[in-house]
Amino acid sequence: MRTQDARSDVAWRRALAALLVLVAAWGVCWAVLTPPFRSPDEQTHLGSVLRIAYGGGWPPPGEAYVPPIVADAEREAGWPGDLPGRRIVRPGKPQFVDRTPSVRAERTRIDAGNAVTPTPPPADAVVDQMTQHPPGWYAVGAALLRVTGLADARWDQALLALRLMDVAMLAAAVPFAAASARRLTGSWPAALVAAPLPLFAPGVGNILGSANNDAIVVIALAVVTWLSVRVVTGDTRWRTAVALGVVLGLGLLGKVMPAFAVPGVVAAYALAPWGGRPAPRPWRVDWRGTFWPRAARCATALGTALAAGGWWWVRNVLVLGAVQPVGRPRDVSRLDIVPAADVLPTAVRRVAQSFWGHLSWLEIWLDLRLVVLGSVLLAAAGVVALTVPGTRRGALVLAALPAGLTFGVIFNAWQFWRDTDRLVALHGRYVYGGLAALGALLAVGLWHTVRRREDRARVTLVVVTGLGLLSGASGLAWAFGAFYRCADDTFGDALARWAAWSPLSPGWLAATVGAAAALAVGAVAVVVRSAVVARRSSPVPEAGGRR
Repeated sequence: MRTQDARSDVAWRRALAALLVLVAAWGVCWAVLTPPFRSPDEQTHLGSVLRIAYGGGWPPPGEAYVPPIVADAEREAGWPGDLPGRRIVRPGKPQFVDRTPSVRAERTRIDAGNAVTPTPPPADAVVDQMTQHPPGWYAVGAALLRVTGLADARWDQALLALRLMDVAMLAAAVPFAAASARRLTGSWPAALVAAPLPLFAPGVGNILGSANNDAIVVIALAVVTWLSVRVVTGDTRWRTAVALGVVLGLGLLGKVMPAFAVPGVVAAYALAPWGGRPAPRPWRVDWRGTFWPRAARCATALGTALAAGGWWWVRNVLVLGAVQPVGRPRDVSRLDIVPAADVLPTAVRRVAQSFWGHLSWLEIWLDLRLVVLGSVLLAAAGVVALTVPGTRRGALVLAALPAGLTFGVIFNAWQFWRDTDRLVALHGRYVYGGLAALGALLAVGLWHTVRRREDRARVTLVVVTGLGLLSGASGLAWAFGAFYRCADDTFGDALARWAAWSPLSPGWLAATVGAAAALAVGAVAVVVRSAVVARRSSPVPEAGGRR
C-alpha cells in the first residue's frame, strides 16, 4: 500500500510540474508574439518601472509623467497603427502592416537621461496615471531590470523581460489552483484539471504575456485561494491566519483587486469545522463555543493584511479623499451613451468577452459563440460544485472571489455611468485574480460530474489537458494572424513581419518558439503517462473530499 501511495504521489508531482511547464511555455509564446504596446497601458507600465529603476520614485497621482523613452519606443514599435485583425476597419488610419519595422540594433537604449522625466516637466509631457496604484509590481520589475543588467538595455529587451516576469507569476499560480482542488476533492487527477484553464482564454495570454500589473494580483490571490480553502477544510491554526493576511496584504501593495478576497476569507472562517467536530449539514454552522476563536483568527488575518499592505488604501482615503484616486482624467465624450436598460447586459457581455479574448486594446474580438460556450461551461461547473453535497462549503469560498471581482468591476462601471451615461473600465482582466479559484471550481464541478470516480477523473484530466493544448495553440494562431497578417499577405510575409518587429533575432525567435512548443507537447505526454501510471495505484476513496 505504501508503495502504491508513493507511486501516486510521484505521478501527482510529475503531472503538476508538467502542467506548470505547459502554462509557462504557452505564456512565453504570447510574450514573444504580441507586438509591443498591444495590451492596455503597456507603455505606461514600462515607463513607471523605469522611473523607479532610475530613482524617480513614486509621485502622487497626477504628478507623474511618462518618461521620454516611451515616445521613442512607441515610434520604434509602430505605434499607433491599426492591427489587421481589428474588428472595425477605420479608413484613413495608419495601418501596422504598412509601417516599416525599426532596425533592431538601432532601437533606443535606456539611460538616466530618458528613463525619468526632467523637473520641471516639459509642456508636452503626458501624465502617467499608473501612480494611482501602489508601486509593488513596478518595484519588482525595476529590481528585475537592475539585477539582470537590462535597466540600460534597449527598451524592447527590457519590455520582454517584464513580460516574462508576468508569465512566471501566471505559471506560479498553477500549483495553488491544483492544490486547492485536491484539498477539496482528495483526488489528484481531478485536482489537476484546474491547471490548464488559462489556455482556454486567449485574453489571459495577451494580458499576462505582456507587461501588466495584473500579474501580481493573479499570484497573490492564487495563494490566498489555497490558504482560504485550507481554512474552510479545517486548518484553523494561527500561523495559517497570519500567512493568509501577509499574502493578502502584499497583494494589496500591487492593486486594489485583492480587497475582493475579503468576503471569501470571512466565509472560510465562518464555515470551517472547529475543534475536530465535523461540519454540520448542509449549510448550518456550529458556532457553539467557537464564535470568538473564529472571529479572532479572521480578525488576525484581516488585521495582518491591513498592516502588510492594506494601509496604502486607508492612507489614500485619509490623504487623497478616495480609495483609488484618478491618475489622469479621461475624455469619454466620444463613447456611446448607454441606455439604462442596456447597462447590465452590456456590462456582463463586455466583461465576459474581454475575459476570454478581446486582444490588444479591445479591438480584436474572439468569436462570441466561443465566449458564450466557455462562460456557460464554467458557470455550469460552478453550479454543480455549489449544489452537489460533498464540497459545497469549499466551493462557496472559491466562488466568492471571482464573483466579487466581477461584481466590483460592474459596480464601478455603473457608478461612472450614473454620472456620465457611458460605460468604461469593463475589462475581464480585472477578474484574472480569480483564475486559480475558477480553475479549482471547474475541477470540483467536473469531479462531481464524473461521480467522484478516480478512473473517470484520469480520463477527464487527459481530455482537458489535450483540449487545453489545442485551444492554446489555436488562440496563438488566431492572434498571429490578427497581429501580423493582412488579407493580401502570405504566411511567409506575416512571419517575416513578426520577426522584424521582435526584440529577438530571427534565430533566437525560432529557437524560443520551437522550444516552447516542444516543452508543451512533452508536458502533455507526461500528464498522459502519469494518468496511466496512476491506474496501477490504489484509488482514492470516493468519500474523499471536504466540505
